[in-house]
Amino acid sequence: MKALARIVAEADGRGGTRLSTLYGEAPLLPRQTGPGEVHLVGGAAGPLGGDELFLEVRVGHGARLTLRTVAASLALPGSGRSVTRVTAAVDGHLDWWPEPTIAVRGCDHVIDSHVELGPEATLSWREELVWGRHREEGGDLLIRTTVRRAGQTLFRHDLALGPSAPGWNGPAVLGGARTTGTLLAVGPTAATVAAARQGDGAAVATMPLGPGLALTTATAPAAHLLRAALTTA
Repeated sequence: MKALARIVAEADGRGGTRLSTLYGEAPLLPRQTGPGEVHLVGGAAGPLGGDELFLEVRVGHGARLTLRTVAASLALPGSGRSVTRVTAAVDGHLDWWPEPTIAVRGCDHVIDSHVELGPEATLSWREELVWGRHREEGGDLLIRTTVRRAGQTLFRHDLALGPSAPGWNGPAVLGGARTTGTLLAVGPTAATVAAARQGDGAAVATMPLGPGLALTTATAPAAHLLRAALTTA
């Protein structure tokens, strides 16, 4: 299956945001759920092995968009590798806060995200991954995220989980945890002081990557603990 969703948010001239484009094909169905807020609704199971899903996002100058999903995404096995590609062009502000992606046993899934920021754009980009369902071994999941501004790369992060990724469950990656996530903040309020902490089974670290740019990473034994750690950050 191939599917495309397209979301365009623009300033409405009154200090708010209007959604000029909301287009989707199952399983990527965008629905407006509030002022400047969109949830993606899964109109079919997936991604299944062999699927190619494309999400295009545009946030104009002066607009603010919060993009969520109504439920976790189950990456399922099938015929070949499945791919989700996200491209975002942001001149205003984007909150990318989907529910976790769960790597089901036998899956082979790639999430490839590219974000282009305008000169004054700001960003909050959260990603949460769960290896396997409850009491289940997980599959292969590769996530690649690139954020650029004015032709320069601000952030590039690749993470591979699962049996095909050497060392994925060692102390440098999951260290025996079932979930991992990141929260990237781009803007003047981004943290400037490095910090690390442990608690409730979660390990969390925040580090500045440059002026107005900070990354929080976390691992935890369960998805609700991971969410709490990233929310606190």
